[in-house]
Amino acid sequence: MVLSDVSIKRPVFATVLSLLIVVFGLAALMGLPVREYPDIDPPVVSVSTDYTGAAAEVVDTQITQVIEGAISGIEGIRSIESSTEQGESRTTIEFNTSRDIDIAANDVRDAVSRVLNQMPDEADPPVVRKADSDARPMMWITLTSEVWDAAELSDFADRVLSDRLSVLDGVADVRIGGERRYAIRVWLDRERLAARNITVAEVEQALRANNVELPAGSVDSSTRNFTVRAEGRLSTVEEFRNLVVRRDGNDLLRLGEVANVQMGVESDIGRLRAAGRTAIGMGVIRQSKANTVAVSDGVRAELDKIRETLPPEVSISESYDESIFIRASIKEVLVTLAISVSLVILVIFLFLRSWRATLIPAVTIPVAVIGAFIGLGFLGFSINVLTLLAVILAIGLVVDDAIVMLENIQRRIDEGEPPLLAAYRGAKQVAFAVIATTLTLVAVFVPISFMGGNVGRLFAEFGFTLAAAVIFSSLVALTLAPMLCSKWLRHSPESAEGHRLWAFSEKVLNGLTNGYKRLLEFSLNQPGLLLGLGIAGLIVAAVIYPRLPQELAPIEDRGVIIMPTSAPRGSTVEYTDHFVQQAEQRLLTYLEEGTAERLLSIVGFRDEEDSAFMIMGLVPWEQRNIKQQQVTTDIRDKLSDISGARINVINPPGLGQRGFSQPVEFVIAGPDYESVQAWSEEIMERARENPNLLNVDTDFELTRPELRVNIDRDRAADLDITVQDVGLTLQTMLASRQVTTYLDRGQEYDVIIQAEDANRATPDDLEQIFLRPRAGGELIPLKALVSVEEIGANPDLRRIDRLPAVVISASLADGYDLGTALNYLNNLAVDNLPPEARLSYKGLSREFEDSSAAIFITFALAFVIVFLVLAAQFESWIHPMIIMLSVPLAVTGALIALAWSGISLNIYSQIGIIMLLGLMAKNGILIVEFANQLRDKGYSVRDAILEGATLRFRPVLMTTISTVFGAVPLVIATGAGAESRAAIGMVILGGLIFATTLTLFIIPVLYNLLARFAKSANAVEKELDRLAAGPSGGSGLASSPAKKADEF
Repeated sequence: MVLSDVSIKRPVFATVLSLLIVVFGLAALMGLPVREYPDIDPPVVSVSTDYTGAAAEVVDTQITQVIEGAISGIEGIRSIESSTEQGESRTTIEFNTSRDIDIAANDVRDAVSRVLNQMPDEADPPVVRKADSDARPMMWITLTSEVWDAAELSDFADRVLSDRLSVLDGVADVRIGGERRYAIRVWLDRERLAARNITVAEVEQALRANNVELPAGSVDSSTRNFTVRAEGRLSTVEEFRNLVVRRDGNDLLRLGEVANVQMGVESDIGRLRAAGRTAIGMGVIRQSKANTVAVSDGVRAELDKIRETLPPEVSISESYDESIFIRASIKEVLVTLAISVSLVILVIFLFLRSWRATLIPAVTIPVAVIGAFIGLGFLGFSINVLTLLAVILAIGLVVDDAIVMLENIQRRIDEGEPPLLAAYRGAKQVAFAVIATTLTLVAVFVPISFMGGNVGRLFAEFGFTLAAAVIFSSLVALTLAPMLCSKWLRHSPESAEGHRLWAFSEKVLNGLTNGYKRLLEFSLNQPGLLLGLGIAGLIVAAVIYPRLPQELAPIEDRGVIIMPTSAPRGSTVEYTDHFVQQAEQRLLTYLEEGTAERLLSIVGFRDEEDSAFMIMGLVPWEQRNIKQQQVTTDIRDKLSDISGARINVINPPGLGQRGFSQPVEFVIAGPDYESVQAWSEEIMERARENPNLLNVDTDFELTRPELRVNIDRDRAADLDITVQDVGLTLQTMLASRQVTTYLDRGQEYDVIIQAEDANRATPDDLEQIFLRPRAGGELIPLKALVSVEEIGANPDLRRIDRLPAVVISASLADGYDLGTALNYLNNLAVDNLPPEARLSYKGLSREFEDSSAAIFITFALAFVIVFLVLAAQFESWIHPMIIMLSVPLAVTGALIALAWSGISLNIYSQIGIIMLLGLMAKNGILIVEFANQLRDKGYSVRDAILEGATLRFRPVLMTTISTVFGAVPLVIATGAGAESRAAIGMVILGGLIFATTLTLFIIPVLYNLLARFAKSANAVEKELDRLAAGPSGGSGLASSPAKKADEF
C-alpha cells in the first residue's frame, strides 16, 4: 500500500499530515455554530388575506379556494393547509426540504397575483410571507414591578429595552407579550349621539380632518428663509376632548360632549404573569441561522448592563431560555465523550498491556475526531446534539483501524521480525482490510444522510459526521500508525519474570484463543447446528419486532412542561384568565417545593381571548430526582378537575419538532364540511372509549355564539342607506377602529373609537345605533333596517391539501406509543367511515409515518450498497454474501436488547440498527480477508478459515469490545437528552455482543461451505502472468519477476 510505505520511509511527512488535519480541524471547529438540532426548518410560505367582517363561509369560497386553486400547481409542494376564520383566510404551504425558500416564495407570489382579479374588491390584497419557523421566541424575559402598572411597564419595555436587545448580534426581533400599549380611547355614547343628531361616521370624519400636519412651505425674504409649519396635530387628551365635531348655528359641538375621551391601552386582551405575578414579557426571536447559545449569552450580558440602570421599583428576569437545554445536553455529551475515550483506551491497554502500544490508537482518536470537523465546516453543518452523538459513536470506530494495524505488526515483531520490517510488511498485509472496512462503514452512513423528509435532514449531519471521522481514522491508520509502530513497538517479554501481569493476561488470552479454536473446529464439523441457531435467531427477531412500541423519538426530559389551554369558543379574557389562575395556584406548589423554578402564563395567546398557554421550567437536572415525564403525569392529575377550560399538559416534542400540538394528529378529509364533521364526531366518540388516548379533541366545533344581522335591502334602498354604511357603523361601534394618531415624546400612538362597554353588552344594543341617509336628513335607527338572530357558528374552517378537513388530536397515556395509537385510529376509520373519506396525518404523527417508511428503504439501500462495495473489493459475489449473512443476527441482538430494556423502536434505535450493518460487516471482512490471503498461499479452504479466524480472533475481540465500551456511557447516560442517547447505545450494545459471539462461528462455517465456489481475487492476474511467461508470450523478457509473497 503506497500510503503506509511512504509513511514508514518518511516519518516526518506522516507526522505533518496528521498535524495538518488537527490544525484545519480546530480552525473549522472555531467557526461552527452551536444549535440543539441541525437546521431543518422546512421551507414554509404563508398567504394571508383579510376580508374584514365577512363570515367564514364567504371567505372560504371567495378567497381560500381561489388561492388554493392558484398555487396547487407549483412544484415541490409537500402539503397545503388553510384555515378560514371570520374575516381572514390563512394558507400555509410547506415545500419539500430541497426547495429554496426564496424561489418558492416568488412562485407563490406569481401564482397569487394571477388570481387577484377574481377576489372581492373589499378584501385586502393577499400578503405572501416566508414563514420562518424560527419566529418563536427562544427566550422570554419578564419585567415585574410592585409600583408600576402594566401600561407603564409595557411603555418602558417598548421605549427603553426592546431597542437595546433588538440590535444585539443574531436577534431578529423582540416581541412584547402581555403588551399594554398606550392609546387615546374615544368611548362613544350612543344616546348622546342620538340626542345631538350626529352619526358615528361624522365623528370619525371630524377627527381625521382636524388632526393633520401638512407642510406649509416657506417664506423667503432677501436675506433669510423661514420654513412654515402648521401645527395641526393634537397630542393630549384635553385637546381631543375640546375638538369641535360640528357647528350648530353659534353652538360648537365638542367631542367630549358625545364621547368619553381618556388615556387607555390599545388592547387589553393579552395578559402575562410570571410565577403568578402580573408582568410584561419580552420574547427574543433569533435570526434563522444564528447560534442560539451565542444569542442567549449576548442577551444575558446586555441584561446585566440594563440592570445597573434599572429604576429600583422594576425587576427583570429570564423566565424561559431554550439554550439552557442545549447547554446542558451538550455538556452531558462532552462528559459522555470523555468517559468513552477513557474506557476505549483502557480496553486497548488491557489487550496490549504496554503503554507504548496503547498510545498509538489513542493518538488516532483526537486526530480523527478533530478531522471530522473539517467535513462539518465544509458542508456548513453545526455542532449539535446529533453531530456530537456521532462523535461519541465514532470513538469506538476510529480506534478499530489502528488496532487492526497495530495488532498485526506486534504479532510479526513477536515472531522475530525487526520492528521496521514488521511495520512495513504488516501494514501492507492489512491495508486492504482497513480500506475495505472504511468503505463499508462509509457505505452505511451515507444512505442515512439521504433518508427522505425532515428526519433525513436531521440525520444527514449525523451520517456525514460519522463517515468523516471514519475516513480520517483510516487515513491515520495507514500513515501515522505504521510509522509510530516502527518507532515505538518492542518485542513482547520473553519470560514471565518481572512481567507477572503480562504473563497472566497472555495466559488468559491464549486460553480464550485456544478455546475458540476448539469450538470452531467443532462448528465446522457440525454446520447444520450453527445454521439452525442462526435461523432460530431470525425467528426470534420476527416475533419481537411487531411487539416493540414505536414512536418518532423518545420523550426527552427537557426540563420544560408546556400547557396549552383553551376555554370554550367565544369566552372572554376574564373567563379564560379565571381558570388559568386556578391552575396557577396548583402549579405554584411545584415552585415552593423546589421542583420547578419558573412559571410563565400568557392569556389571550395570539390575540385570541379564549386561548392561553403556560410554560413551567423545572430546576436543572442534577438538582432534582424526579423526571419531567413524571411531573407531567402529576400535573395532569392535579389539573384534571378544572372544568371550565381544557388544559393539555404536554412534554415538548424532541427532534427539533416545533409547536405545542399534541403528538397524535389524525386528519379526516372529505368532499364537504357537513360529512367531514359527521365522520369526525363518530371517530371522536369511539376514540374517547380508549383509556390510553388523553385529551381527545377536534378543531371543528359549532360552538362559537354568533349574532347574524340580516339587512332588509329594499327598505335600506328606500331610506337611501347602503349596506356599506351599515357595516362600517357596526364595525366602529362594536369592533373599534383606529381613526388617527397622536404624538407623545417622539413616538406615535393610536386614537381608537369604540362604543362604551355598557353600550355593547347585549344583543339588543345593536338596535340602538343610528345612521343618516346619504343625502342627509333625519337619523334612522338601525333596527328599522335589520333583524338579528343568534346562532352557533364554526369559527374556523380548515382545509388540508385542498379538501375540507377536521383534525382529531390527542395525547398518549404513559406507556402507550404513537405507532399503536395511529394504528388504532386507522382501524376505527377503516371500519366506520365510507370509502370517500380521506385519511392523513399532521405534525409529529406525519413525521412518524414518513420516517418509518423511509427507514426500511434506507436499511435496504445500505444493505445493497455495502454488498456491492464488498463485491467490488473481494472481486467475488460469494465472499460478500458470506459476510452479509451475519447482519440479520445483529438486528436480532438489537431487538432483544430493546425489548429487554423497554426502549421503543424510534428514529434513534433504527439508525443504530443501520449502523450495525457496517459494524458487523467489519468483523466479517477481517476474517474473510485473512482466510483469502492464506488460500492464495495454497492452504485448503478449511485450513485457511480455521487459521485465519484464529489469527483474527484477538483483533475482532478488541475492536468489538472497544466499540461496545464506546457505547456503554450512552446507555447509562443521565441528564439532558439522555433518552435519545440511550436508544442508540442500547442497540449497538445488544447487537454487537449478540452478533459478534455468533459471527465468530457462523462466518467460518459459511466460508467453509461456500468459499470453494469463489476464485481468488487475483486469479485473473495470475492467469495473465502464466500466459505472458508461456512460449507464445514473446521473448519471456516481458514477464514480471515473480513477487515473493511476504512470509507469514
